[in-house]
Amino acid sequence: MRELTARQREVLRYIAGGYSSTQIGRRLGIHRNTVDRHLAEIYQRLGANDRSHAVALAIYHGHITLPELAAIAGAHTQEEAA
Repeated sequence: MRELTARQREVLRYIAGGYSSTQIGRRLGIHRNTVDRHLAEIYQRLGANDRSHAVALAIYHGHITLPELAAIAGAHTQEEAA
């Protein structure tokens, strides 16, 4: 397994939070197609089949910690409530 870039880890954290490619693109100031290219590279590097699998593998390999995941989920939940 190859290491993820900082941008790939950032995209992966948003994916873990349940954000769509369009939403991630808006937050990062990039086009959704660029987000999808990052995601395709993440899949390849982690050996993942889809978004959920990528998040699970990222947690397993330490790219996302459980405290980070809790913070991500909490932030997204608060945004939806607002």
